[in-house]
Amino acid sequence: MDVRPRCYDKVIELVNKGVDIPNPLTLDVGEEVDVDHVSGKDVRIYPGCRIYGENTVISSGCTIGYEGPVTIDNCQLGPRVELKGGYFNASVFLEKANMGLGAHVREGCILEEEANGAHCVGIKQTILFPFVTLGSLINFCDCLMAGGTSRKDHSEVGSSYIHFNFTPDGDKTTASLIGDVPRGVMLNQPAIFLGGQGGIVGPIRMGYGNVVSANSVLRSDVTADNKLIVGKTYTAKTIDFKRGSYAGIRRIVENNIIYIANLMALREWYVHVRRPFFDSQEFGGLVYAGLLDKLALAKKERLKRLKALAEKAAAFPQNEAHAIAGAAGKKEFYERFGEMEDLFASPLADGAVERSRDDFLSMFDRAPKMERYIDVIQALDGDVSAMGVVWLQGIVDGYCDRTRAIAPSLFL
Repeated sequence: MDVRPRCYDKVIELVNKGVDIPNPLTLDVGEEVDVDHVSGKDVRIYPGCRIYGENTVISSGCTIGYEGPVTIDNCQLGPRVELKGGYFNASVFLEKANMGLGAHVREGCILEEEANGAHCVGIKQTILFPFVTLGSLINFCDCLMAGGTSRKDHSEVGSSYIHFNFTPDGDKTTASLIGDVPRGVMLNQPAIFLGGQGGIVGPIRMGYGNVVSANSVLRSDVTADNKLIVGKTYTAKTIDFKRGSYAGIRRIVENNIIYIANLMALREWYVHVRRPFFDSQEFGGLVYAGLLDKLALAKKERLKRLKALAEKAAAFPQNEAHAIAGAAGKKEFYERFGEMEDLFASPLADGAVERSRDDFLSMFDRAPKMERYIDVIQALDGDVSAMGVVWLQGIVDGYCDRTRAIAPSLFL
């Protein structure tokens, strides 16, 4: 009788193709894993790791499990990614991204080049642009963060930081935009620093170059750049709380729409600018497909949460207090949410935006040819980068304007 573990043959295949596995008998590889999507070049998998998922991709130079066992489930790893210990599900890690021991990375995350986290970091539906760094003991779900120009000049979240993404009403319409896509993809913006032992009550928006002092809990938008922000200390009190009134629904919806519009802009950037850079990478096409898939997951999640909010807000009793809080807008938001959803189902059809895109891409194609994406973007002339910002900001503004037109009473 054959008593070998079911993954034995898969492990042998990995060893035979050159994967460095110091203790093969401790590795568990799912039967669904495609070994052809695991590089045999400079990949090292330490003892106790688990590799699952038919869509899992592990590119050359990856190191998995150096600090502790790692579980990978349907993730796409670009070159030289290091996952030191923890759980990683349905997420993408681009070149030289890394996460420390105790990481808990759930579905819908994108860590672009050299983005990283220290030990015990939890993220889900989170997008980190190149170089962004998360300290230790952090919960940072439902965020997009950009800013910084290198590993020595990077946006950072201090240790013991929390993004509060679940409201007393039980909602998760709380995605926060720390930086933005149009300027952030140009990799030339000042870094953002969120001081340790602090937090953000989502959804908020924040500009570049801002520094939030340690032990501050940010509850409102700071869209201006280059500010020092010291969180307000609130006096202790007990007041009445009425669930579901949603007095501040306009700001909540607006910030969510802006977030989704930024996701749409990021997808266009991936399609028109980033895609060729994957052609030279081993498994580049699979990693690129993973990026688009995770963006689709992110959009689906945000629309799902908005729809739930529309239903709950519309169901709140129609009394005088509700009227004051904008009953007409909530009703219109609920009744016309399907139109908003349809709006985000496809790329923005706008002649001016398309001309801006073509103008930028024409200049981009003339840029010096270099292999690495980061090198090419950071070598762009300032005028060319500015053209790119105009294009992408036009996408964001276009979606936002059309959403307001669908439910104008909500934004009065």
